[in-house]
Amino acid sequence: MSAMRDMTEGRPAALILKFSIPLLAGNILQQMYNVVDMLVVGNFVGNEALAAVGSTFILNFLLVSLFSGLGLGFSIVISQFYGAKDFARIKRSVDTSYVTAVVGAIPVTVLGLLLVQPLLSMMNTPSGVTRDMSASYLSILFIGTAGAFGYNLNAGILQGLGDSISTLVFLSIATVLNIALDLVFVAVLGWGVAGAAWATVIAQIISFVAGSVYLVRKLRLSSLKIRELEFDLPILREAVRIGLPSGFQNMLFSLGTMAIQRLINGYGPIFMAGFSISSKIDAFAFLPVASFSTAVTTYTGQNVGARRLDRVRSGFISTQLMSGALCLGVSLFIFAFARPLMSLFTRDVSVIGTGAGVLYRLMPCYVLLSILFITNSVLRGAGESAWPFFSSMVSFLFLRLPAAYALDYFFGKGEIGWCYGIGWIVGVTVAVAYYASGRWKRRIIGKI
Repeated sequence: MSAMRDMTEGRPAALILKFSIPLLAGNILQQMYNVVDMLVVGNFVGNEALAAVGSTFILNFLLVSLFSGLGLGFSIVISQFYGAKDFARIKRSVDTSYVTAVVGAIPVTVLGLLLVQPLLSMMNTPSGVTRDMSASYLSILFIGTAGAFGYNLNAGILQGLGDSISTLVFLSIATVLNIALDLVFVAVLGWGVAGAAWATVIAQIISFVAGSVYLVRKLRLSSLKIRELEFDLPILREAVRIGLPSGFQNMLFSLGTMAIQRLINGYGPIFMAGFSISSKIDAFAFLPVASFSTAVTTYTGQNVGARRLDRVRSGFISTQLMSGALCLGVSLFIFAFARPLMSLFTRDVSVIGTGAGVLYRLMPCYVLLSILFITNSVLRGAGESAWPFFSSMVSFLFLRLPAAYALDYFFGKGEIGWCYGIGWIVGVTVAVAYYASGRWKRRIIGKI
């Protein structure tokens, strides 16, 4: 149990930074799943396969969003119990999360498979080879929903306990397997996008199994024996209260992104491929923000559980400064080397120009994204779920989505990238204002 980290004592900046480093490495590896798929199919299959892989990821994300939010809810509940040193309820939380996962994963998988074609139609995916590839890739990913959710659930449990190292180890093994299987299935056996999808699914399942064995045999947080599982309905309710708004937010985010993707798909495979690659580079740029956000959520949760609210404020300030500085450096690097980075995925000059154009408009606004996510993560760690949801929805649905269509209509498709910064400005204003008001302290988790 030495990998667990008590974040209620010690310098906040040092604790959060140490916790964030393994998270950052893990997030980089996690991004490698889909990026390796794109690199392999882009170089061994072609632009249509590249467009199919890049444009369907958001659809898979749509149907697992609620479970991802629930995993976040359990992570925050466990972090607060750990801060309070209530180990009995930590075990009940783990048991409850596994029962919930088993009951919910099957219908999500079935629903996903049934909705593949309607979702592709909603996104205006071009008919023919690109659509067939998209359907094949997406269907296989839905088959592996249980593995994807299981890994994220285990990661949430460990992160709530302050353990970011074990998650990195499991993910490292899975990533190596994914890369190896990608090359075998696609480059050697010629299975195309289906091979890339199967490689991802198998790697995620192995990661899930390894994490579960670790939780049972090493940490002894559960036996996973049916007769010994302790399902706790109040804990589930609290996890749902905290996590469901985040999951619902992710679903709305997915739907909004699909609406933007529909706009992108109307310009054909070249523009689709360029935008998809820029999205992957954007995802890598976001990794430091994501890592600090997860770290400060756990830090806040543990200190709220220990009733150390004075440490929450110092952790908020320290994380904003660290995340903002790193985010600024990353965005400047990507802005300067946008074209060389694009060329890693494709040799097509038109695709490179399209993606670089998006990045030139996106990166100048990136620090705003850091401020928004860190603020919302502190609020969620304290048990406040409504205002992070509201600020994110204002930022995305009410501003970014309409702005994308307005920019396309008045200035052309090349200016769509500015829609992100437009949304982030208002989202930051809402989130920071609520944090400064101090009203979130009334939402701190009570007795369960």
